[in-house]
Amino acid sequence: MKPNLKNIVLTGMLLCSGIMNAQFLAASDTSESSVRKYKSIISSNKEIVGFIEYSLAKKGLPKHLRNLALIESHFNRNITSGAGAVGVWQFMTAHANQYGLTQQNRNDLYKSTKTAVISLTNLYKKYNNWITVVAAYNCGEGNIAKAMAAANSSQYHVFYKFLPEETINHVKKYLNACYATGELQSVLSNYNSSRMNTVFFVNGGSGKKNEQLAETDINAGFNLNIIADELDLDITRLLSWNPGISEELQNKGQGILYLPKDIMPDFLLKKTKILSRSVKESHTPNTK
Repeated sequence: MKPNLKNIVLTGMLLCSGIMNAQFLAASDTSESSVRKYKSIISSNKEIVGFIEYSLAKKGLPKHLRNLALIESHFNRNITSGAGAVGVWQFMTAHANQYGLTQQNRNDLYKSTKTAVISLTNLYKKYNNWITVVAAYNCGEGNIAKAMAAANSSQYHVFYKFLPEETINHVKKYLNACYATGELQSVLSNYNSSRMNTVFFVNGGSGKKNEQLAETDINAGFNLNIIADELDLDITRLLSWNPGISEELQNKGQGILYLPKDIMPDFLLKKTKILSRSVKESHTPNTK
């Protein structure tokens, strides 16, 4: 079977777009002292780290998830947080009970790690990227659902602003730890890859059936009228999928563009042309 050129180009553009738009997801502390601190904690707990990595790998999970226990507890199985979370994986009672881990066994390294592996596996099946998994592990799936609904997006770099500050900082710590262990790029690549398959359902309103919308990032250089023209769409129809996008582009310099999933491939194929035309026509004097 011959490869479909359109699909090849689309995949390439999606990958590039993902890499560009996840740039804010980076280590916030790359100092030598930070790297040294994380490495020192890992080195001081080799047996525990080795067991955790073995347990993760046995179930096909990446070893960088050991960094979740690193930032949760520094691998201290006897620690209890102010909120009542216990053990290496800092399980709250409700979270532990959800997977059959008793309150008394939360500081048992073997039983709690087995439970953590199951929990992380289930979260990944739901969210398909490790960054959102780390956020959900910290604040719960309910808070993630609320944030996604508020942002109208399932992408962490869009909905994170609606999460508790503690969770946002938790994700930052995780990225810092992964930088220290040389695994940050793997985490970001996983996040970017997951964005390629994002599809959204939005209500069409006025008796219409729900439409499947895909999303991509654009900056203020794009002219919405030119996007509509190149895609042979009425501008009012384009704006009905993207309420408030004009203000978002003007105020923030970037925004999320939503298009039906059958139209999005055409936009991505024409994206460079549309941007070039937008920039060119914005500098062309109006002689009418």
